[in-house]
Amino acid sequence: MPRKPRMYLPGVPCHVIQRGNNRDACFFAEEDYLFYRECLGSAARRYRVAVHAYVLMTNHVHILMSPEDEAGVSRVVQSVGRRYVQYVNRTYRRSGTLWEGRHKSSLVQAESYLMACQRYIELNPVRAGMVEHPGDYRWSSYNHNAWGHPDPIISPHSLYLRLSRYRSDRLGAYRDLFDIELPPGDIHCIRKAASFSMPLGNNRFRDQIESVLNRRIGQAYRGRPRRGRE
Repeated sequence: MPRKPRMYLPGVPCHVIQRGNNRDACFFAEEDYLFYRECLGSAARRYRVAVHAYVLMTNHVHILMSPEDEAGVSRVVQSVGRRYVQYVNRTYRRSGTLWEGRHKSSLVQAESYLMACQRYIELNPVRAGMVEHPGDYRWSSYNHNAWGHPDPIISPHSLYLRLSRYRSDRLGAYRDLFDIELPPGDIHCIRKAASFSMPLGNNRFRDQIESVLNRRIGQAYRGRPRRGRE
């Protein structure tokens, strides 16, 4: 069966997930996380991709990013994956693949889902039972987005900047979002869209993507569960 072509559009956020082969670990020591972050930041700058949020889990990564052109996301993932695998194989004297096939990805309707997707990504360590609060996890973008800790990888999305014109108020408003539990419906939609590599958004967003790409993109996923068509 032929592979589905990737769907990346300039300026449209994309949620990317890459897992370790057979769900095995892909990070083994602090230096590994640091090197992966260096690779991600370097590739994002080189290929003009804005990274809005990320989390590096033991055996997978989540990244939310917006490319300037349709090739940017693929180039970032390929560059980071290649450099990091070379580093791991050299450091741990291993060979073979590290990642599980192709990465998963879904275009994100910013107005409806961008902030939910950021929260979903940064809450991963909490859902996994690794920490009680996202700020306790070192390898994510939360402490930058919520507290302003320096992180050269991050380029804020315009919707994040709209939380407030003042930086201190914006950081506080972002922290306040985490006082509210992420709705189960949003979690379901984010997971399903990523699993099927389908758009995360309503029917209007999906139709717009199909129009731009000039092709149908399947029937596996259509936005939040609801009674009628939006």
